[in-house]
Amino acid sequence: MDEGLIVRDATEIDAAALAAIYGDACLHGFGTFEEEAPEPAEMARRMAEVRDLGLPYLVAEDGGRVVGMCYAKPFRPRSAYRFTVEDSVYVAPGQNGKGVGRVMLAELIERCEAMNLRQMTAVIGDSDNAGSIALHASLGFAHAGVFRAVGWKHGRWVDIVFMQRLLNGGDTTPPAKP
Repeated sequence: MDEGLIVRDATEIDAAALAAIYGDACLHGFGTFEEEAPEPAEMARRMAEVRDLGLPYLVAEDGGRVVGMCYAKPFRPRSAYRFTVEDSVYVAPGQNGKGVGRVMLAELIERCEAMNLRQMTAVIGDSDNAGSIALHASLGFAHAGVFRAVGWKHGRWVDIVFMQRLLNGGDTTPPAKP
């Protein structure tokens, strides 16, 4: 990994880079089940939605170029899930295996713990997505199950791998009063 890598809050200026990174995953990968690449305006809208909830939306920048994106979103909409988030991590083509995802996800975990959240989930597209599964495991996520063949993409059935990480002691104590 280049020593020039920084992780920062994403801004509207990053929308085109976010659309390019995520769009590549939509069109060529299995990490998302979305099949059409969203436009930059849609990515800006999605980012604003996450940020309006007070949740972190991060980018990794290397030499002035955005090379990754990572964010936390609510796990589910019901109020009882309010202490649980789901992470998403995407890196630009050619950046896999360089530590970009690890640096972003570690920062995301730290920020979510500072918010008194208690659980972080990962819903990883494709049981063959060894990089994402290993990334999450390296940062303390445990395997929580697999839904087999729930998506059809690029001419084949695709699984979802669930992983989970405790934050702030997880379920060992009640959360602080909101």
